[in-house]
Amino acid sequence: MPRQFKFPDVGEGITEGEIVRWLVKEGDEVKEDQTLAEIETDKAVVEMPSPYQGTVLRIHAKEKDIVKVGQVLVTIGMKGESVVEGAAEAKPELKPAPTTGPSVVGVVPESREEIREVLAVPKVRKLALEAGVDLKSIKGSGPQGRITEEDVRAAQTTAAASREVKPAFKIKEKFDFYGELERIPLRGIRRATAKRMHQSVSTAAHVTHFDEADVGELVKARESLKTQAAEKGLKLTYLPFIIKALLAALKDHPLFNATLDDEDEEIVVKKYHNFGIAVDVPDGLIVPVVKAVDQKSIFDLAGEIQALAESAKKRTLDLADLKGGTFSITNVGGIGGEAATPIINYPEVAILATLKIKDRVRVKNGQPVAVKTLPLCLSFDHRVIDGAEAARFMNDLVAKLEDADFLRRAAHSLPESIVL
Repeated sequence: MPRQFKFPDVGEGITEGEIVRWLVKEGDEVKEDQTLAEIETDKAVVEMPSPYQGTVLRIHAKEKDIVKVGQVLVTIGMKGESVVEGAAEAKPELKPAPTTGPSVVGVVPESREEIREVLAVPKVRKLALEAGVDLKSIKGSGPQGRITEEDVRAAQTTAAASREVKPAFKIKEKFDFYGELERIPLRGIRRATAKRMHQSVSTAAHVTHFDEADVGELVKARESLKTQAAEKGLKLTYLPFIIKALLAALKDHPLFNATLDDEDEEIVVKKYHNFGIAVDVPDGLIVPVVKAVDQKSIFDLAGEIQALAESAKKRTLDLADLKGGTFSITNVGGIGGEAATPIINYPEVAILATLKIKDRVRVKNGQPVAVKTLPLCLSFDHRVIDGAEAARFMNDLVAKLEDADFLRRAAHSLPESIVL
């Protein structure tokens, strides 16, 4: 018997996906757990394994189609079997209507003036119930006005025709009054990013706090480990050091490592620290999560960030790599800019944007001097965090990034021995 395979609920609130490509075609023989298709969700590209062994009788969606959770992807059966649409769907439970005799349906009227008898045998009543046809709306063609099966089928056909909606043709202009247009379909990561960003700004009360750190000591700390990192095959950036400083600040300001449970009206503080690292990919933004940052050294962090970024760009991340974040960091320093207002990775309550480290003119001892500084931009949910607490948090973060002793311990100690 043909069996339908529907787009499963893969968790994390995913409700739909886009079919990237089919790896099978109709008529192919497939084994259980063989990959049928690659489907892009708002989290990652996932492979859909076949739950059955058999022949692909029908593929129900095309590449680039958006499919919802529960929508039929493919029908699998034995070679030569025919596909009947809806064959695997459960039929509604049939409840017999009350009767006043062996061949007469008793109709419960809305008022006494509407009382009239509907003549139909039980077989016809059952057919009408399955077809969704109201017997009261049918004029019977049988003896004494009795409703026949043909009457029910005719009424069903008429109702279906009346419900049929003719496709509306929408003309998409290639030019407007001013010139030529290009239309780019909103698909894949870009579509997912748009939805997530809209959800965040429509829910959280965004406020952004700006600050700046003198990172001369941070530059020295990184330089002291670059050669050692290269020997391990690692590209050491400033980000692992920033993560260590951020972790220390979060432990003193735990509200920034939380979510807001709107339904139960509770602030849920996370006692673990998993940092999402935003990765720029050609068609949008992906945020893989570095787990348990407090248990990892500078080199551990550098290696994991490098591996996750490469997997994100190749779209080979596992769904587990995108779950469990408690705080997010977006680094746009490699591109440029002096300030940004990052959007919170909802349902988290804060996100930190780091800008480009470079020489900026500052006044020291009354004299203008060139200082290497790092602009920091913290967006937070004002429903959970007040502006004064955000300022205190940033003061602590800046202090850690400027503290040569803290950076030295972070650079040369194992994670469990670092005194934060």
